[in-house]
Amino acid sequence: MPIPTKAFGRTGHSSTRALFGAAAFSSVTQDEADRTMELLLERGVNHIDTAAGYGDAELRIGPWMESHRERFFLATKTGERRYDGAKAEFERSLRRLRVSQVDLIQLHNLVGEDEWEVAMGPGGALEYLIEAREQGLVKYIGVTGHFVAIAGMHQRSLERFDFDSVLLPYNYLMMRNETYRAGFEAVLRTCKARNIAVQTIKGITRRPYVTDHRSHATWYEPLTDQPSIDKAVHWVLGNEDVFLNTVGDIHLLPKVLDAAARFEERTPEAVMEAMAAEWEMAPLFV
Repeated sequence: MPIPTKAFGRTGHSSTRALFGAAAFSSVTQDEADRTMELLLERGVNHIDTAAGYGDAELRIGPWMESHRERFFLATKTGERRYDGAKAEFERSLRRLRVSQVDLIQLHNLVGEDEWEVAMGPGGALEYLIEAREQGLVKYIGVTGHFVAIAGMHQRSLERFDFDSVLLPYNYLMMRNETYRAGFEAVLRTCKARNIAVQTIKGITRRPYVTDHRSHATWYEPLTDQPSIDKAVHWVLGNEDVFLNTVGDIHLLPKVLDAAARFEERTPEAVMEAMAAEWEMAPLFV
């Protein structure tokens, strides 16, 4: 069963609503990455979201771009805040990905006030990304971030520059936070009005890790059984205006893709509330 698709904002690309979050490739072998890429092709996933800061992810994707570049909308990110740093990092990303151009470059996790001023100001990273777009190295420019404050910062970013996409957390418990919900909904309204793609992360979060031991390659404790993942994924996809970036663990990825392929309708609030109680779920960010 194919994963549903929708237009990725104004780009004209029809992306699968479950995008491959390549943070899952941060510390895997090439053999593990190869098997995962085969799964993506089998499932019809046609959009990869990676970053310069995702460990070895760009290196693991690179061999596949040599022969499958046309199959994927390819996005990466720079965490640099100044022009020179962003230029050097993006050029490195192109080499690691083995491509001459990507579809989307994003300012990575732009949350802090001081770094926002640098990145968005004269001589900042955004200035270089615009130049890269003019040179044909990238088609579109986006901005991403985590934490409760990101909704407000995204709104501010969209007032400063006409980004083509945003990325931010979205799950049942996050949206029970009144401050975050109001900010998220404001960003969503702006994006709908301007046809800006909205990507979401942390969809299958159970809670922050409560011990130093991490059971999965995620920086939150995830839901792990198929029925619970189904409920969480279907709740996210029930918002027809967003995309779901998949989990940062290749071993949970098949379950997320399976849930996305079977999506029909949003999980009811009462069912989500019962699951939150059953699994002692807690917000990742407060």
